[in-house]
This record gives sequence, C-alpha cells and structure tokens, in this order.
Amino acid sequence: MRIVVAPQALKGSLDAVAVAGAIHDGIRRVVPDAEVRLIPVADGGEGTVRALVTASAGRYRTVEVHDPLGRPIHATFGILGTEGAGSAPVAVIEMAAASGLPLLAAQERDPRHTSTFGTGELIRAALDAGCEHIVIGIGGSATNDGGAGMAQALGARFLDEHGAPLAPGGAALARLAQIDISRLDPRIHTTRMQIACDVTNVLCGPAGASAVYGPQKGATPEMVRELDDALAHYAQILRRDLGADVAEIPGSGAAGGLGAGLLAFTHADLIPGAKLVLDTVGFDEAARSSDLVITAEGWLDRQTAYGKAVGTVATRARAAGAHVIALAGGIDASSEELAALGIDAAIPLPDRPLALDESMARATELVTRATERAFRLLRVGADIFTPRQP
Repeated sequence: MRIVVAPQALKGSLDAVAVAGAIHDGIRRVVPDAEVRLIPVADGGEGTVRALVTASAGRYRTVEVHDPLGRPIHATFGILGTEGAGSAPVAVIEMAAASGLPLLAAQERDPRHTSTFGTGELIRAALDAGCEHIVIGIGGSATNDGGAGMAQALGARFLDEHGAPLAPGGAALARLAQIDISRLDPRIHTTRMQIACDVTNVLCGPAGASAVYGPQKGATPEMVRELDDALAHYAQILRRDLGADVAEIPGSGAAGGLGAGLLAFTHADLIPGAKLVLDTVGFDEAARSSDLVITAEGWLDRQTAYGKAVGTVATRARAAGAHVIALAGGIDASSEELAALGIDAAIPLPDRPLALDESMARATELVTRATERAFRLLRVGADIFTPRQP
C-alpha cells in the first residue's frame, strides 16, 4: 500500500510535521510494510519553512538579520532538497522569522516604526546562497511599512523632499518624495519570487492593511488613519517612480503592505498558500502514485472547501485518483458535503468525550490512535470485500 500523509497543523497543539509523524506511527501499528511519504502542509504562515524543508528533505540556514525595531537577531530560512535535479536551489522564507509580531514585547508594538528590513535581509541571504527561486510566507507580521524596509535591505532608497533617507516604519512614508532603485540588487530581476498568501485585502481603505490588521499590531484609531494615509501616498509614489500600480491588487495589503512591496520591487506572484506549498513539493505526482491520501485539521466543516489546506489536499488528491481520509478534532459537515470536497471518510480524533484542553494536551496520542482505528477499519473492509479463496 502506498500512502501520502499530508496534514496541516493542529493549531495550539502540533505543527504539521508533528501531525504527519503521529499519523505515520498509527499506520505502522497496522500496516508496517506500507510505503509512506510525508508531505506536511502549511498555508504560508508559521510552519511553512519546516513543512517544506521536511517534505523535500532540505536543510536550514540561520543568518543574522534585524528585527522589526532594528535589533540584531538570528533568523532561519530553508533551502529545499532539489539540487540533485540540476536546478538552482529553492529557498523558503517566513517573513515572521525576521519581522514577526512575536519578536516584540506588547509595549514595543507600534506599526508606525516597525520595519520589514529583516525580511529583505533574509531574501538577500537566499540570493547569496545561490537561490534563483524564493517562496515567501508572509503571515504574522509586526509591520505596516508597505515592504519599504524589505526593499531598503535590497538596495532601494526612500528619500524625503530634501534627498535624505526616510526613517524606518510606516509613518515615515508620509514624507516620501522619491524612490531610487538604481542600487537595487540586480539578482532580484532574474529570481522567481512567489508569495504564499491567503489574504485578499488591498493596500488602503476600510479593507486595507492599516484598518484591518493595524490594531492587532498596536495601532490606535489615530495611528490607523495616519498609517493608511501614509500607505496611500506611498502607493502614488510607487506608481509614479516604478510604474507599479499595485494598491488595488487583492493581497497587496497582506503583512502590512509587504504584499504590495514584493509586487512592486520583485514582480512576485501572489499565490494561495496551500496551493503554493503543494505545488512546490510535487503533491499531485505523489498522489497519482498512491492508493490513499491522509490529511488532518483541527475542525472539519463546510468552510474547509474555501481555501483551507485540507480542502485543497482533498480536491487535488481526488483529481489525481487517490482516496482520501481526513482526521479532525471536530467534524461539522455531512457525508455528502465531505464527499463533494473529495473526502471519502472523516475520522474524529477524540476517542471519548474530552474537554478542549485535554484534547490539545493529548494531541499526539489522539492522532496516532485515530489513524490506527482508521486502518483497522480499512483492513476489515478489505477482508469483507475480498472474495474468499475456495
């Protein structure tokens, strides 16, 4: 039996790699000789680097960069295990590793001053490593600078009316008079850049970066208005100096406008996170050569069809001709709804009534046991439906 294990994280309990390992343990208890490939899935947020490095047998690289307030820190990115195929290495970066909200104490969170400079340093480190294809997950940012800091780290200059460089942060963009890209790293123009992003917010306005995400980064209502005006002005200068009209592109407001900055300075492609991850690790080919795909998530319902990683896994597995079993902490969907999504069977993780905190504490055990139950049922079914030998 050939099996692909492609779960997403159980948030608050296990990341996708740990879930995949627990499923693998459950399979081994029942079908020890099964051929199993682990493809943990992420959506561009936390865990994307680990999922892709694990799925591709890649490696990690740690470099010194600057955090959102300009302090030196060490951040890790991944290089996928693809060098043997005769192509240049592929890097995978989580912007949150250098510019993420968890890097700041609560009293330090002020998106008027935080910068994506460290994310640009990670991109530069990937270029220095010889990567010609970079995947960037942009969830969890502490910033609202439209990716200006990222571009500065790659050589762009942001100048005020006197020709002086702007200070870091989103508020300073209100004083932007000129963008100079004469020193922008030329490798950017020959590098394939892909943004893993499930956010469709535009750059400015009521559905923009500042209004929707600014408050969780420490912005007061007054700051939100200041930052939104600054990004609107920034968008005008991007259009005038770079010919980049990006403000209304869905996803341009992701990560405090980093989506807009990547679109403008690197000509990146914005791609739904789960799709990008599955494409990068060759999921469709793996599913076509398998008998069964097992996936998992915390809560399985009709919303799973709308961009969630498990929905993407199931739909693509069915298209590849594989059967799908989904494990879930909770299930709120009919068998017809699950079948329409591509899921043949759904198995709840709890083995008895459990409080949420106990379920989370026992997550590894519950995943392994649920997998074991599923495979024992499969074995019974195989015995029932296989004609007996005379």
